[in-house]
Amino acid sequence: MGVADRALVRLLPAVPRAVVQRLSAPYIAGPTLGDARRRVADLNSAGMLATVDVLGEEVRRAAEAEAVASMYHAALDAIAGDRLNANVSVKLTALGLEIDLDLCRSLLATVVADAAARGIFVRIDMEHSGCTDDTLRIYRELRDAGRENVGIVLQSCLRRTLADVGDLADLRPSVRLCKGIYVEPSAIAYQGREAIRDNFVQILDALLELGCYAAVATHDEWLLERTLERVGGLGRDAYELQMLLGVHEQRAAELAAAGHRLRVYVPYGDRWYEYSLRRLQENPALAGMLAKAAVLRVVPGRP
Repeated sequence: MGVADRALVRLLPAVPRAVVQRLSAPYIAGPTLGDARRRVADLNSAGMLATVDVLGEEVRRAAEAEAVASMYHAALDAIAGDRLNANVSVKLTALGLEIDLDLCRSLLATVVADAAARGIFVRIDMEHSGCTDDTLRIYRELRDAGRENVGIVLQSCLRRTLADVGDLADLRPSVRLCKGIYVEPSAIAYQGREAIRDNFVQILDALLELGCYAAVATHDEWLLERTLERVGGLGRDAYELQMLLGVHEQRAAELAAAGHRLRVYVPYGDRWYEYSLRRLQENPALAGMLAKAAVLRVVPGRP
C-alpha cells in the first residue's frame, strides 16, 4: 500500500458526502432501479452483459433484509420486463446472514425461485472470511434442491479456495473468480500480489479442468493475459470476463469487440455512501485505483 493510498483511506470518513459521491459516481449506476436499468440497457447496446447488485449489506434488522429482498424482486421484474441481458448478484449479509441464518435462506430461496421463473441467473457473492462457510453451505443447499440458475464467487486471496473448488467439484459450479477485496489475516489469506495472482491462475486452471463455467473478474492485465491464453480454445459460452462499472471501460469495450462475453457489475441503491466508504476502506489498493481514475477523468491525456 502506497503512502497516498494510506492517506486517502484515513481521510475518507471526514470527506464530505458530496465529494465521496463525485468520486464514486462513475462506479455506481445511481440510487434508483431506473438508474440501473438505463446503465444496463446502455451496456447491452454496446455488446456487453451486466450483473445488477442492490447496494446494502451487513443489515442489522430483519425488516432491512426483507426490504433488500423486495428490491431484488423488483430488479428481476425490470430485467425481464425490459428484456435486458443481465443477471443479479446477491450479498448474503444483505439478506440477513449475520442476524438469522434461516431468514437469509428463506429470502434467498424466494429470490432464486423468482429468477428461475424468469430465466435469470443469480450469483451469490462472497464476503469476508467469516461468511465463507455459511455462503458455500447455502449455495450447495440450493444446488442440491435442484436450482441450476445459481452460482458462487471464490476469492484467490484465500488459502482455502483451491480446496473449496475440490469440495464443489461434483456440482460443476458456475464460479465468478476474483482476487477478493477484504482485508484478511495472513494465516488464512495470501498477502502479496504475486501469491494472490499465482493462486488465481491455479484456481482458474482447476475450474476449467473440471469443466466449470468460469466468470473471470479482474482488471489486472497480467491475469487477463493468462486468462485469454487458457480460454483461447474454448467456446464463447464456456467462460466470461467481468469488470466493474466505470473501471477500464476502454479495455472492456475492446474485449467485447474481440468476441468475448464481457459482463459489467452494476451496483445501485440509496446506500451508495456506505458502500463507497466501505469498499475504499477495505481495499486501499482500490482507493488508489479510483483516485487515479478520478484524476484521469479531470486531466485528459495524462498517461
